[in-house]
Amino acid sequence: MLSQEEIQYDFPKIKSNINLQLRIPLDEVGKMVNSSVKDLLFEDNSFEDNQKDQFKIKVWKTRPIRFVGGANENILIEVPLKIWAEKGLGTMGIYSYQQTTFETVMYFNTRILFNKNWTLQTNTITNGFKWIVKPVLDFGSVKIPITNLVEKSLKEEQEKFCKTIDREMKTQLDFRKTLLDVWNQFSEPINISEAYSTWLKITPIQITKTPLKFYRDEIQATFGIEVFSETFSGKKPDSSNLLDKMIDFREDQSIASQFRLQTTSNFSFEEATRIAEENFLNKEFDFKEGKSKIKINAIKVFGENERVFLEVQTEGYLNGVSTISGIPIYDEIKRKIVLKNSKYHLKSKNLLYKTASVLFQKKIVKIIEEEYGIPTQEIEDFAKKNVEEAFNKKYNSKIKTTGRVFTLKPNSVVVNPYFLTSIIDMHAELKLSLDLAK
Repeated sequence: MLSQEEIQYDFPKIKSNINLQLRIPLDEVGKMVNSSVKDLLFEDNSFEDNQKDQFKIKVWKTRPIRFVGGANENILIEVPLKIWAEKGLGTMGIYSYQQTTFETVMYFNTRILFNKNWTLQTNTITNGFKWIVKPVLDFGSVKIPITNLVEKSLKEEQEKFCKTIDREMKTQLDFRKTLLDVWNQFSEPINISEAYSTWLKITPIQITKTPLKFYRDEIQATFGIEVFSETFSGKKPDSSNLLDKMIDFREDQSIASQFRLQTTSNFSFEEATRIAEENFLNKEFDFKEGKSKIKINAIKVFGENERVFLEVQTEGYLNGVSTISGIPIYDEIKRKIVLKNSKYHLKSKNLLYKTASVLFQKKIVKIIEEEYGIPTQEIEDFAKKNVEEAFNKKYNSKIKTTGRVFTLKPNSVVVNPYFLTSIIDMHAELKLSLDLAK
């Protein structure tokens, strides 16, 4: 008897889809930018520059820069500032200097474009500012507002700060390598059945992406990954070909959050025979009030021409070999592969036995259809557990995936030379979150 490691059989390569929801929390984007931008944003320490304007200024962040999703596929940025200023008033080189401290909030508007090669393109523009405390110089009896003078400096620095935000977001939101690492780790085959040494292998074909969606606290996009899903029996197969860069995606307006993934699982006829022996070997059946006892003393299961055959050797009222064949289907209630549309055949030329088999036929066919089945519950539960473990994983300090398998059940059953191959449908959801601040 060949072991599963020795049997070489190519299971169907099935085209499936994995839908991945990308979630970018805006508070993480804020942490990322705040960690890169110093508290002291800019300063002018000279009275002599800017045509000897006799003006110094320093600007600090008072709180972290805040990012909020806008209603027009944009990000609104809020930068609270504390400003210290010193101004000299006078003539002929004689000046009187006065300091003041005040607060304002600068606003920005950033649009984001996700390029097909996974790079991010941002365009930040100024969106004005609001005074919390207006700048006034107090010379005792004279109070001089310097709002216009300060606003001129603020507007110049705000324009410069737009470039700073774009630069930092482009640098920190470049997660091509991170996604590539995740995908290459995800290409590792998943063991979906230890008992049958069955492996699920996934290979990407193409990727689609929905437009970015902007919420108050996060940005989302859904990626549809078309894959080949392959099942291997025996030793662990090699990983899918590792990518050296992410595949370019194409835009799609709508992709469902849940996805369907197909794989296969197989059950050897050796195992099917063992199950049949547990159910029927050495059991007696009485067909005529104790006068027609038939005992099963050998049973074998094999497959041929899309049907499963149970070869049953009996003794007693009927000595001979009977064959019951049926179409294998999945019974969702029993969680078993069972036989339907069964046929009966007796290998004998003895007319007496052929007459006796009529009594046996209806009963044994009914018993086989009702009582015989290959349980799939264990492999379903194990596959669900292992796939969810593969979905719920922290890949590095920045990225993790969370997922759930909603349903996993066999669909159709195919008869192969060595196995019964069950096509398994899986409905699941997978989300990817980026912790960009780490």
